[in-house]
Amino acid sequence: MSRMRRVLEKSFLVMMVVGSLTTWGTPASAYVVDVLISIPVASSEGDALENAVRAAVNDVLDHAIAFVPTVVGVLDARVVGNHIYILLLFADDDGAAIMKRLTDAGADEL
Repeated sequence: MSRMRRVLEKSFLVMMVVGSLTTWGTPASAYVVDVLISIPVASSEGDALENAVRAAVNDVLDHAIAFVPTVVGVLDARVVGNHIYILLLFADDDGAAIMKRLTDAGADEL
């Protein structure tokens, strides 16, 4: 058997295995992301605070995540030194469903 024939047979076998794996479908993807943003304490009053948080969230949406979230939540907020740190949760529909299942599940179900 020639070397070229063996290479072709192995290539064909690999293509068949990969092809059969892709016919089973792909797993559903769910996106859940925690993002820490910070804003200066100087902008922590009234409309200035709201505008600073809105600008920071929009910056994350524009530059840090590559999906359109359907859920945006605040997980924690703290003042440290001269900054306000806010931990945000972003999730798509599937990610939100998974988060709900995890929070609703008892410890024995996990």
